[in-house]
Amino acid sequence: MAATLKPRPMPPSLWAATAIPAPPTPALDATLTADVAIVGAGYTGLSAALHLVERGVSVAVLDAGEPGWGASGRNGGQVIPGLKYDPDELERMFGPELGPRMAEFAGKSADLVFDLIDKHQIACDPVRTGWLQPAHSPTGKINADRRAAQWIKRGADVALLDRAQMADMLGSEHYCGGWIDRRAGNIQPLSFARGLAAAAIAQGVAVHGSTEAQTLRREDGKWRIEAPGGASVLAEHVLLATNGYTDSLWPGLEREVISTNSYQAATRPLPASIRAGILKGGQAASDTRRVLLYYRLDRDGRFIIGGRGTATDEPSPPLFEKLRQAARAIYPQLAEVEWGNHWSGRVCFTTDHLPHLVDLAPGLVAALGYQGRGVAMATNLGKLASAYIMGTPADALPLPVATKLTPFPCHFLRVPALYAATRWYRLMDMIN
Repeated sequence: MAATLKPRPMPPSLWAATAIPAPPTPALDATLTADVAIVGAGYTGLSAALHLVERGVSVAVLDAGEPGWGASGRNGGQVIPGLKYDPDELERMFGPELGPRMAEFAGKSADLVFDLIDKHQIACDPVRTGWLQPAHSPTGKINADRRAAQWIKRGADVALLDRAQMADMLGSEHYCGGWIDRRAGNIQPLSFARGLAAAAIAQGVAVHGSTEAQTLRREDGKWRIEAPGGASVLAEHVLLATNGYTDSLWPGLEREVISTNSYQAATRPLPASIRAGILKGGQAASDTRRVLLYYRLDRDGRFIIGGRGTATDEPSPPLFEKLRQAARAIYPQLAEVEWGNHWSGRVCFTTDHLPHLVDLAPGLVAALGYQGRGVAMATNLGKLASAYIMGTPADALPLPVATKLTPFPCHFLRVPALYAATRWYRLMDMIN
């Protein structure tokens, strides 16, 4: 019986317009048996699938859209190592054994992305010349200096930048210094997702798009995922990798995260005379604001800027205009350039601002919550989830494994709460 779910088209964006072709991912139309079933064909699910199939495990991946349909195909493409917390904070929070392992894991998280790109020859315009965090205020400079110093102490390839050095690298005198993390880089994010999917399919992973996981239940010691039209997957293990698009498939999981939208805007390809004066080293940048701005150039010289949007998926033209205004404030030379694409995608937050690997039930694991650093961290959490599914003990992993959910209290109030928090953070950014 054929699946009845209508195809979910890829939302328009610069990335959708310039990505490599999507591999065929036909809707599931039968009953399939696999060792591991994965719900979600973003970075987490596809990375997990690749690492599992390389260990001889049969894998089926289901997605209501197509690989990269969600945040994996709509983010800013910045491959930034690290977590929300700095290394010293992680050691205070998690102690002298786990804390340093978490910091080391986070600091090397960009490596896996570029290793996979090299291994599978993914054509996603990889650039690894670093990431800049310019300080928007003297307080931001103090925080940036502290963060960089902690990584320098641990031997990371980072450096402090004074006002003049930052201005030279950015091509803008808008900031008062900051730091550079040379472990980082940027990619075409949808091409990366499609490349991961193609690599997984080439190794035998069954990837099915336009296949919504509608129910999940235990059946004779295995898990059955039911999809439209009577199709289903029966598996020993299931990984839920839906992040900001998590729904009610597993009770309570959607309350584990709060999602908001990040808005992005891109110019047309810049004239060479303007392009040469902006981020001449090819780095990406995201500043120290609480409601930060992030920006970069793409392969063809388009300037792309992003920032916090609304808590709903409805587009807001005034917010896109604010992004264009912010771009002109940083780079006055953009005043007369033509703008092209505008789009948004979800950013996902957890209660403790850390990614969550949760053991929900025997054979059922969830991995989600990347706080805006999902390119590197989601790819890595997929690898960790695969190791855990294959029997690696929780205490051998560099991130904790939770055995119960930690839902946001009053999750139903998330929209007004996010609106109020964003207004407050913007006020604080104006003050310091």
